[in-house]
Amino acid sequence: MIKVTSADFVKSAFNSSHWVDDRRPEIAFLGRSNVGKSSLINSLLGRKGLARTSNTPGRTQSINYFLINGEFYFVDLPGYGYAKVSKTMRSDWGKMAEEYLSQRDQLALCVQLIDLRHEPSKLDMQLNEWLHFNEKPHTVVATKADKLSSNQLLKQLKVARLALNRDNVIAYSSQTGKGRDDVWSAIGDAISQWP
Repeated sequence: MIKVTSADFVKSAFNSSHWVDDRRPEIAFLGRSNVGKSSLINSLLGRKGLARTSNTPGRTQSINYFLINGEFYFVDLPGYGYAKVSKTMRSDWGKMAEEYLSQRDQLALCVQLIDLRHEPSKLDMQLNEWLHFNEKPHTVVATKADKLSSNQLLKQLKVARLALNRDNVIAYSSQTGKGRDDVWSAIGDAISQWP
């Protein structure tokens, strides 16, 4: 497992001209607005307030870069599917994320987050299909695992695997750290295989 020795916020990018360009591998985190991306990033890094969490879903409107160990980036993409923002804003976020995902050579792994308490949404399934169709290396992490009993957890993991047509979905809890080693293992594998 990768030992985190440093983690620094580098910049927020609002369009492709702002992307970092130093050719280090990038691990992108994507999912619905309220799925807990910032909490997961902070939990993986063992840092409380590095990625800003908010009680208002849809707050991340930029692509945020964090440099880990001076070797690779965590890239926090805007959340999708939050109804209370304007259609224009929603489509801008979608364009920004799709442009990044389709054009980024440095992309070593996409970590797609879903909320384990619910069936994957239509948008979750579309994103999963898009990543698969475009042959982007990706893993699926189901957040908020601590909110379910053991039986519910197993049942919901099965539902998620079937809906997304995947053998493996990692159950994760930012509260307890459940699944942390599995996510780091996927990240480590992706970085070691990156050109």
